[in-house]
Amino acid sequence: MTASAAAAKRHSSLHPVLIMLAVMLVAAALTHVVPAGKFARRGNSMIPGTYRVLPKVNGLPALLSPTPPAESDSPARAAGLVSLFTAIPQGMTKSATLIFMVMFIGGMFGVLRATGAVDAGIDRLLHLTSGNAYLLTIGLMLVLSCGSTFLGFYSEYIAIIPLVLAVGQRFQLPNLFAAAIVVMSCMIGYAASVTNPVQLSVAQPLAGVPIFSGFIPRLGLFAVMLPLGLAYVLLYLRRLPKIAHVPEARPLSRRQVAVLVTLLLEATVMVVGTILWSWGIGQYAALFIAFSLACAWVGGLRPGTAADAFLAGMQGMLLACVMIGLGSAIEIMLRSSQILDSVVQGLAGLVQGHQGGVVADCMMGVETIFDLLIHSTAALATITMPILTPIAHLSGVSGQVTVTSLLLGSGLTNMISPTNGLLFAFLAASKVGYGEWVRFVAPLFAVLCLLGLAALYLMASLRV
Repeated sequence: MTASAAAAKRHSSLHPVLIMLAVMLVAAALTHVVPAGKFARRGNSMIPGTYRVLPKVNGLPALLSPTPPAESDSPARAAGLVSLFTAIPQGMTKSATLIFMVMFIGGMFGVLRATGAVDAGIDRLLHLTSGNAYLLTIGLMLVLSCGSTFLGFYSEYIAIIPLVLAVGQRFQLPNLFAAAIVVMSCMIGYAASVTNPVQLSVAQPLAGVPIFSGFIPRLGLFAVMLPLGLAYVLLYLRRLPKIAHVPEARPLSRRQVAVLVTLLLEATVMVVGTILWSWGIGQYAALFIAFSLACAWVGGLRPGTAADAFLAGMQGMLLACVMIGLGSAIEIMLRSSQILDSVVQGLAGLVQGHQGGVVADCMMGVETIFDLLIHSTAALATITMPILTPIAHLSGVSGQVTVTSLLLGSGLTNMISPTNGLLFAFLAASKVGYGEWVRFVAPLFAVLCLLGLAALYLMASLRV
């Protein structure tokens, strides 16, 4: 593809920042339509039956004044021009730790590329597998999805995308390959969440069941969903032209071998830190800085060259960081307008009064809708579990099914959600447009949703 053709393709698709800004405008309009309301809370959890409608300022007065904090005693206000713009820096501030981690990931990969170890290692991998993209796809998706469903890895996988993107380029595959491998593996793993501590440690106690209990049905879901995702990506690969040739494997220098060993050590430290010390985003960000320095040293880079490579890598992640901040800005705007509790109250009313299997499917629908407003499953759990769990119990639906409906509703929706800043960050790092991604993944998304609804209905009917 020529440079002019590539530029024409970029301009023919809507820029991801413009998509997110359009979503912000829709969310702002929503704050003028949905009434303000509030539940009493015990800690971070809502107390059922305590919902009350709050006075609210709409229309022109709201448009021309800032939105008061959610805890303020002032009347609630719909989003105005001031709050619409101030939500953006507030979103950047709220997501600052994640944004810096993503920038440091880009910097570390810039250093890795400067050493030459990554390109040489990929050439050798390509040679050893005789250009078998299918084998690499299966291996990558198995490892990444297991990391999500068992250990809760999610945002950390942005670090993987540059490597998978480089592998795909060596196979002469479209950038969509990298997005499909990482995003699909991560979202399927989260939707099943066999022992994912990030989600289950919050959701299950709120649903009245022990942490990590009831994993057999979720393991069954994972065992069905992952092969479907794998088959979908493999069919996509089958329709693409075959790799033209397998390059001769360049010999790795001692320094390049040392860099790759350092990279493997970093991955090991991440896993150990997560399991033993419950590391979070801040610790990962520090780790990426430390290993950038280590890779530059063992790779023999001059200090100035390493610094330039680190900064260039950070620049490559700028769009991903902006999308994360804009996603948080939407949530801040909705919270400050105090409409989230009203949405919970309204959706909960739709669930009541149905047979158990229908209630389970309705709860997945509720979580799907609410995930468009908030993308943290832990936050979703604290908001929806205290309200939906009593309704589910009255209908004979267990706490395990209630938790599974949360996992499926949020995990699958995040695969295509136009308000999910982290999804846009994955796509930006993969250099894939949102429209291209939705067209690709929509058929699989529909199949997985139907599978989830059927599984929930069956689980509720069998009183799992």
